[in-house]
Amino acid sequence: MTIIIVAIFSLSIWLFLLLFWGNFWRADCLLDKSQGLNDYPTVCAVVPARNEAEVIAASLTSLLNQDYAGQFSVVLVDDNSGDYTTEIALQTAAQLGKSDRLTVIAGKPLVTGWKGKLWAMHQGIESVSIPANTPDYWLFTDADIQHDLHNLTQLVTKAETEDLDLVSLMVLLRCQSFWEKLLIPAFVFFFQKLYPFAWVNNPAKSMAAAAGGCVLISNEALTKIGGIASIKNALIDDCTLAQAVKSDGKNIYLGLSETTISLRGYDNLKVIWDTIARTAYTQLNYSPLLLAGTVIGMVIIYLIAPIGMAWGLVTSNWLVFGICTVTWLLMIWAYLPTIKLYKISPAWAGLLPAIAFLYTLMTIDSALKYYQGQGGAWKGRTYN
Repeated sequence: MTIIIVAIFSLSIWLFLLLFWGNFWRADCLLDKSQGLNDYPTVCAVVPARNEAEVIAASLTSLLNQDYAGQFSVVLVDDNSGDYTTEIALQTAAQLGKSDRLTVIAGKPLVTGWKGKLWAMHQGIESVSIPANTPDYWLFTDADIQHDLHNLTQLVTKAETEDLDLVSLMVLLRCQSFWEKLLIPAFVFFFQKLYPFAWVNNPAKSMAAAAGGCVLISNEALTKIGGIASIKNALIDDCTLAQAVKSDGKNIYLGLSETTISLRGYDNLKVIWDTIARTAYTQLNYSPLLLAGTVIGMVIIYLIAPIGMAWGLVTSNWLVFGICTVTWLLMIWAYLPTIKLYKISPAWAGLLPAIAFLYTLMTIDSALKYYQGQGGAWKGRTYN
């Protein structure tokens, strides 16, 4: 009887999620490519870079070649790299004939109380923020992002036409290796379930989120919240920034992109594992109670279906088998739009229970690392 109740409960959760949880599964929140503006505001891109020699040429080329009709400049902050990030950046701009559009700053040593990326961004902003030069918008982007030719135009058009102070895109992550196909689309799926984009984009909802690889923010909104210094210690800086802007009464937007992509590769399980474990426990506010609830929730939502199907098959309990089969099919159906976005075989959607199990283990490992003083390790730095 217990297994029947649990199976019905799992099915009920999926029905609730699909019907009432902000249409998180749709994966269709894309920017309009047809609109344009008569007058384009000034924009400055700030790119924090630490040991990005492998990708900085492609990333900068995509930025410097933007078809943006307004005034646009790029500030790259070399965050104490140990490679040739700066040299390649300068060479790239020179080869494109756009050295006048790029400024490269040698980052100062990390100051206590700041996270590395945010400290680099702060220095980039400060280098530009004098009354005569301060742009109307800032584009915060990572050094491993390759922007579509029209990306900046679309971001600014979205902001200007819909009175938005922050417009962010979750770029298309690399999805080529086995582990990328198994785990990367699921990362996007889980993120959308955690922060339904329709609710993030709804001014009447308090939910806020952003994707740090591509964030356009108005200078007015950034100044009003106290600048990057107001979130200087945030490990999940993108969502913290979005929350600060929305809490101040400003409108924000978070969407997906099919054409602006991440160049960062995740060729093996360890790389993806470490990336997820870096902030998973932070998402739970370092709460053991929330961790326990998350683990139990993941088991009920994702694992009961395959377990129940196996149990029903072995014991010939066709009611349990049927309920769990329907639950698994709903799970697959919900995941398919994200699978389609990443242009991989629909067969991967059937593996969502196994994928969720791995993500649960990553979350537990994130908590263990936190209590061992290893939480938030990134780019050679550890934040506790």
